[in-house]
Amino acid sequence: MPEIKTIGVLTAGGDAPGMNACIRAVTRVARHHDIRVLGVEHGFTGLMAGDYTELIRSSVSNIIQRGGTILKSARTPEFHTPEGRKKAYDCMRAAGMDGLVVIGGDGTASAGGIFCAEFDIPVVGCPGTIDNDLFGTDHTIGFDTAINTALESIDKIRDTADAFERTFYIEVMGRTSGFIALDVGLSCGAEFIAIPENQTSLDELLKIFKNQRSTKRSNMIIVAEGDDAGGAFKLAEKVKEHTGIDYRVAILGHVQRGGSPTARDRILASKLGAAAVEALVNGQSNIMTGEVNGKLSLTPFTEAAEKKKPVDTILFELTKVLAE
Repeated sequence: MPEIKTIGVLTAGGDAPGMNACIRAVTRVARHHDIRVLGVEHGFTGLMAGDYTELIRSSVSNIIQRGGTILKSARTPEFHTPEGRKKAYDCMRAAGMDGLVVIGGDGTASAGGIFCAEFDIPVVGCPGTIDNDLFGTDHTIGFDTAINTALESIDKIRDTADAFERTFYIEVMGRTSGFIALDVGLSCGAEFIAIPENQTSLDELLKIFKNQRSTKRSNMIIVAEGDDAGGAFKLAEKVKEHTGIDYRVAILGHVQRGGSPTARDRILASKLGAAAVEALVNGQSNIMTGEVNGKLSLTPFTEAAEKKKPVDTILFELTKVLAE
């Protein structure tokens, strides 16, 4: 592989707290190696348009604590076509870019892998998504902040639920994965958790209400948006049809994406951003950086994007026991 002299860095897909910390690490570690860094605006859209800005050390000062992404993000259907990727490659080469760091979720990893294979240009990814659903890392950048943001809101809702002796259904993000719902549900003391990985048992939920009717008047049900019951509103209506118990629904939505990243996310983002640059310097490509059991992990893009990362079934069962 030719010597890396200039790299690009972009953020794509849904934003996640800690992306800025990752951009900072990529920039400063690259500059430490005397590598020029071009920040790509608006993800793969900017990559195709040649929308690049040179980043120096001062460009990333005072961003480690900021949520969102200073490079902005976008969904880019055109990049999923051969013509779109060719346009991106031509713009990169015209700018003298020798490698690329992409920060994002499974769609970003998949796109990065295809792009790398088609044009033989070094691409390394960093897992930036609140969903925590990428294979090859215990935690993704933004996940810890997202669950703490959700938990703060849920703790406040619990106060209201207790005061009025009501049942609340809280819908959190997770169209295809229940990592947020599971961690939030356990940490808030939820009575029931519904996630896409497990079939939601209405009978089991009804049994909880029946067993607690004489001792407990308020309940907190955590629902991942992609659970098979159809979301918080539909699940709540099904329970009401059988029990007559009134309910309130709170959909936390995009509030989970925002906010200042936790220390844990800042540290993870810094480590994985630095590892991405070191991988490019060492001639590695077509991989995503991650951390497994506290140690750096490098996973091929195809595995990171396509392999199913399992939720912790032991944690799921523990939640049931603690809710009894």
